[in-house]
Amino acid sequence: MLITAYTSIDPCYNYTVLDDPWRATNNTSVGMCDTSVTWSGWYRLFINNVSAQIPDTCVAFEHCGTRFPLWIRGGHPTVQDGVVTRDVCGNDGTYCCYYGSYPIKVKACPGNFYVYELIVPTLCNSAYCAVQDGIVTRDVCGDYSSYCCYYGSYPIKVKACPGNYYVYELSQTSGECFQNLLEQIENITVQVLPLNIVTNILTVAFNASEKMLESLLSANPTELASYGNRMLKTSKKLISTLVKPTDTSDKVSFTLSTVEGQIFMVGPNVAVKKIPQLDTTYSSVDIDLIGIAKNNNERSAAVAFMSFNKMENLLKPDFFNTSNDTVKTMMSTVISVTLPKTTNTKLTKPVNFTFRHIREFDPNGSLSCVYWNISEWIVDGCSVLKTNSSYTVCSCVHLSTFALIMQTSRPREIDSLLDLLNLVCVSVGLVFFSLALLTFAFCQWSPKVNNVARINICISLLLAHLLFLLTQQFLSIIRPHQVLCAAISGILHFFFLSGFVWMFIEAVMLYICVRNLSQISSKRWKVLRSGYLCVIGYMIALVVVCVSVGLVPEGYGSEHCWIKTDKGFVWSFLGPVCIILAANTFLFIKIFISLNSALKSLNAEVSQMKQTKIMVFKTLAQCVVLGCPWILGFFTEDSKGLEILFLIVNSQQGTFIFLIYCVLNNEVRQQYMKFFRCLCCLKKE
Repeated sequence: MLITAYTSIDPCYNYTVLDDPWRATNNTSVGMCDTSVTWSGWYRLFINNVSAQIPDTCVAFEHCGTRFPLWIRGGHPTVQDGVVTRDVCGNDGTYCCYYGSYPIKVKACPGNFYVYELIVPTLCNSAYCAVQDGIVTRDVCGDYSSYCCYYGSYPIKVKACPGNYYVYELSQTSGECFQNLLEQIENITVQVLPLNIVTNILTVAFNASEKMLESLLSANPTELASYGNRMLKTSKKLISTLVKPTDTSDKVSFTLSTVEGQIFMVGPNVAVKKIPQLDTTYSSVDIDLIGIAKNNNERSAAVAFMSFNKMENLLKPDFFNTSNDTVKTMMSTVISVTLPKTTNTKLTKPVNFTFRHIREFDPNGSLSCVYWNISEWIVDGCSVLKTNSSYTVCSCVHLSTFALIMQTSRPREIDSLLDLLNLVCVSVGLVFFSLALLTFAFCQWSPKVNNVARINICISLLLAHLLFLLTQQFLSIIRPHQVLCAAISGILHFFFLSGFVWMFIEAVMLYICVRNLSQISSKRWKVLRSGYLCVIGYMIALVVVCVSVGLVPEGYGSEHCWIKTDKGFVWSFLGPVCIILAANTFLFIKIFISLNSALKSLNAEVSQMKQTKIMVFKTLAQCVVLGCPWILGFFTEDSKGLEILFLIVNSQQGTFIFLIYCVLNNEVRQQYMKFFRCLCCLKKE
């Protein structure tokens, strides 16, 4: 239920009330989806008229009335923080932040409530959750001299209880507990520890890390990086205590909810030539441990491989500094590979990592294999070897802590005026396409005029523009269904391309007509019968689409359900279009030469010559209007003005065809007048 409230520039006083009881975190029914909602502006959440907020901790799978409940990471801000940006996570049942969505803006308001600038999630079957349990977090202040809040402390949780009293959660701060625990682990001097002891300590450490993050309303990047470095250092030290001397080979592995690990050790009498691939649930590594061991005096070596399921909460993808302003998403778990208790750690060959994608793959995104360098993610020495929608293989020339980060363009702000202009312009163009088709079908034309090509141009472009308009109007429903989106883009490819093929056929027919300067001979007329032309006109476009699907099947289904621009696949459409435009240009040059020769010889009838010249210039104008807008489309990405110009010109192709071939044709105008006179007579009767 959406209720608009207040009017002010400040979102704390200019928001829409969102009161949907099904969003409550204790609701276990499913079926609701926020991708179908038209989000606009700021929202304040309520549950049954009681103020609520989006949870900032993990929400169980299939809760909040949806399959993938959405919550925010990083905690809520204070009033002093102003407007902040928070990542949105969705739980898939195995990983709390398996699905990521576009970040949203959050603001804390006076009166102890929050407002959110909500946008359409990237995944269907997902919805924003709401929680209202009366528990709030409050800052703790200490008075000194004349300033009441000179000293600050870690926030505490407070709840108002029936009976007009309050209870408080008072304890040692999570940050202090976490720091003390890490210090104790770093002071461990034992070289070898049992597996159960190591896993117990790791469990405690990661649980403390999660509690520490939950207690922080906001943490600056330096703090997060520092905590992340401490956790990596602690984990590497603990896992190194599992390495024991061996003459042949040995392996140790463990699986916890937050971290998985494998250790492989080889000795001087190892029997295998290559160690097996080290695997965890979401990643694997191939390393030449035998070659490394041969370069050591002891002829032994060990590799420790860890996969952290929640390390991205500390080592955030935003630590990947790039020149362009993009949305950065962690597409893999964070992994760490070291060579503990190995003297010579020089690699004999690059190490290959296989990352299984933990979030939905965006074909338009840019993937980077990165490693952690104290305070940021960098790509030096790492590269992508292979990638598809499910996994990516990276190669690195050194060992460290690695991850896979995807960069995508920030969501384009919805321009309601541009959408309205598109709807109006395309609708007008469709009306004139329909009028042109009716005219070509029912008006009486000269026997020398062959309208087959023009009729099929109108049919192809009418269906293409109609399908594109419907797709854009229902894009939020269609886009989550990738197969449907790809099928629509393939059909659009076919219809738009067939329009150009028919334009080429019309130019060929005009060229034959000019060469003869008379009605096409019976022999040539058989070749250009409607049946043959239809086979040629539609078969060429169908072959191009089929070949494109066979070569690059993932090339269809962009963000707007059109051809994808990555990997040059857009040339499967622009390539044939450029070839047709070039061929038409050549034909028109030949046509003008033929007309010039005919004028000099004066062998043709004057009326027929005049009619042919008019036909040539109309067809030339048609090619310019139908072809040039697509060339203009190359330059619209960074220019709003060119985008509007492209939209208007491209959508009015039907209007142009109707004006040139119908309104400006004297014979057709006379038939229009005759039709309207008959219509008026019928009304009088």
